[in-house]
Amino acid sequence: MLDRHLVWTGSFNEVASDSALERKVGIYDTTLRDGEQTVGVALGPESKLEIALALDRLGVDRIEAGFPRVSQDDVEAFRLILAAGLKAEIWGFSRAVRADVEQLVELGVRAAVIETPVSDGKLSAYGLTREVVTQRVVDSTRFAVDNGIQVCFFGVDGSRADFGFLDEIYTRAIEAGATEIALVDTLGIAAPEAAAAMVTQARRWVGPEVPIHWHGHDDFGLATAGSLEAVRAGADWVQGTINGMGERAGNMDIGEFAIALEAVYGGETSMRLEHMVEVAATVQRLSGYQLAPWKPVTGRNLFVRESGAVASQFHDPPAIEPYSSTLVGAERGLVLGKKSGLASIKIKAEKLDVHVPEECRATLLDRVKMRAIKDGGLVSNETFIELVKDVVSDSGGP
Repeated sequence: MLDRHLVWTGSFNEVASDSALERKVGIYDTTLRDGEQTVGVALGPESKLEIALALDRLGVDRIEAGFPRVSQDDVEAFRLILAAGLKAEIWGFSRAVRADVEQLVELGVRAAVIETPVSDGKLSAYGLTREVVTQRVVDSTRFAVDNGIQVCFFGVDGSRADFGFLDEIYTRAIEAGATEIALVDTLGIAAPEAAAAMVTQARRWVGPEVPIHWHGHDDFGLATAGSLEAVRAGADWVQGTINGMGERAGNMDIGEFAIALEAVYGGETSMRLEHMVEVAATVQRLSGYQLAPWKPVTGRNLFVRESGAVASQFHDPPAIEPYSSTLVGAERGLVLGKKSGLASIKIKAEKLDVHVPEECRATLLDRVKMRAIKDGGLVSNETFIELVKDVVSDSGGP
């Protein structure tokens, strides 16, 4: 549970207060499966183990360790993760295909998502019928349950499916032994209100006791909002990835969701958010991609200031930040560039333990701005020190 004293959102959000969100929500991480579907990402067994250890440190409740039928590397990764003694539950992933489930049984997996396409568009693309996929779900679920695997049924592209068919196939999955269901917005098309409506409908299909997951993608930039609305409507779990990585525009970002739920809505997760930036950096390094620096929660610019007007308030974090950098394990910093001011010069000089006479600061600021414009970017600490020397020397100083 985050320290509310480190959240500086004021009282404005009280207008959105809702007890439906003021509760604990489970975090199901699929970085190692759906996240790895990011174009160009290929994680080996040791990398997957390192990420699983980081996710466990972060406090996620469940880690989907991958889809073992993909490759022998994924089988080895699964074995390493299962043997690591993590606190998080380790889940597998399977299509509604017996051979996939048999692979999980062989590995000793105790819980798994079993998926099949459920929209008519997807079924047509695969050349399948509703009757065929329903029977596959029933058969694979029964086989998994008979072999000691807890099943969450996952209907791919459910947000574009016929609700009558969804009622039928989710009901049949529960009758076959599935104990949880996942509602899936595969192409990220669901408006947040529609996500809530889908959860409400699903609750009627499966009854009050069956846990419901929401799995959203971010093609319209609505994944976090959709997940929050799904929770408002009664979803018990949200599925997502570190940094929102995944196919196309990616998955729901579990860091964004967790801090929004806890800081804005007063809910609770098991996430230890002080590890968020560190874990995000680990996943980036092992996956070989970079984030936009302005990305919420884990972008490198969130607690770094260039503007002189903002720098003048740097000593007072609540004046310029909505929550403390310590909540997510980030470092605050100040950089010099075209938009710097006199306060920026003073703070940077103190940080670098460089003496700049007060009468030299305006000239130094001009030099910093000119250098930033010439180079088309920021002024490094090394360059700043050289500029200090030049300005002080020009003023007749030592």
